[in-house]
Amino acid sequence: MTTQPPIDPRHTPSHHRVPRVEVYWTTVTYKTVILYSLLALGVVFGGIYLAKPELYTAVINKIDKTVGNPELDPVNSDQKGAKFVNLEGRVQVKKVNSVQWVDATLSTPLDKGDLVQTGSDSDARVIFADGTSFTVKPNTLVTVEENSTESNKPHNVAIGVQTGAVDLATGNLGSPESKASVRAEDATTQVHSNSHVGVKFNPEKKESEVVVSSGSAQVQRGQERIDLAPYEKATIPSSGAIQKSTVLAPPDLIEPLNLAPIIAENPRTATVHFEWKAVPEAVSYTLRISTTAMFTRTVFDKKNLTGTSVDISGLDAGDYFWNVMATDAKKQSSEVSDIFKFTLVAQGKSQDMVLEITGTQLHGRVAEIIGKTEPGAALIVNGQSVPNIAPDGTFRHFTEPLEPGQHTIVVIGQNRRGGTNKQSVSIFVPK
Repeated sequence: MTTQPPIDPRHTPSHHRVPRVEVYWTTVTYKTVILYSLLALGVVFGGIYLAKPELYTAVINKIDKTVGNPELDPVNSDQKGAKFVNLEGRVQVKKVNSVQWVDATLSTPLDKGDLVQTGSDSDARVIFADGTSFTVKPNTLVTVEENSTESNKPHNVAIGVQTGAVDLATGNLGSPESKASVRAEDATTQVHSNSHVGVKFNPEKKESEVVVSSGSAQVQRGQERIDLAPYEKATIPSSGAIQKSTVLAPPDLIEPLNLAPIIAENPRTATVHFEWKAVPEAVSYTLRISTTAMFTRTVFDKKNLTGTSVDISGLDAGDYFWNVMATDAKKQSSEVSDIFKFTLVAQGKSQDMVLEITGTQLHGRVAEIIGKTEPGAALIVNGQSVPNIAPDGTFRHFTEPLEPGQHTIVVIGQNRRGGTNKQSVSIFVPK
């Protein structure tokens, strides 16, 4: 007889073990996931670099262009919105989906519904993708009301003036269906191709004025329609019919160019030449020169000038502003011309300055000037300052809309040493 020892439950044979499931886990953080993802991308890019270096370079350039600085190409064929191309003083913008005002920069995009506001000593110039531009004058509030500039479709750009004044300039609108307009209260001004129009609106009187300086426009309020030719004005009162009249055109200023540096060995004894274009029907002119943009401190105020130029000396070195007003035989005066600024500076020891024009491109009637100068230099192009000079001295500037025909674009520069340079390039604008 065989005796079997008792089975110890603590040492159960393998064929009698109770089945069980064991679960193992490892905690993985988001940082770990990101780290492994970056390592995987590094391996992929490293493989691309070793296998096809040219493909690697193309990929990197594409990424850099996508996330890079948009200011490097402020206006291009893909532009859908309006952009600032010139800012003077403090200009603010309130985006359509925001309740906060922010300071405008050249990289601030403008979309439908955005508000733009200027102060008493500031203005701004904005250009749409189709080449239409508008200048927001001081103490003005406007709204971007339309901005439809898709390719192969009629363009429709429009701004609304809440208060103040704007100038709108158009190029060739391309098709009869394309529109460029300015609205003030309940009156809308349709600006035709190759035209320049100024619109003012007084919200207290609820009265607006439209003046055409070149080209043509049509003012509409309800069923009223008034066509305007150059130097014609439409006055739209709060009640009553629209009134049409002719105006005496303000003179166009020629010299000194706006924002031009005038270099003189002795500024006090130097002679500064002022010149403007003659105005039809004008019998005399008034020239004013001031050290402030608001003309609160006038250093020269001469009326009844019968010619269109005058030479003045005795000015100290510094910044100056000047304008001209025309008067006809009936003693009726034009509005004040544009205000030009110039700087009278003492000649420096070194007159060498780097300035070159490397390329040009035409956007409708707006010319883009591309070039290079010294870092920190001041430039003006046809009387307009160049605000966006890159740290390496490269610059891109967009002119005001140009009339069809041949034009000479003049670039004047001054460096920090007092050196100056002047370059010019010819541009042909087709009809």
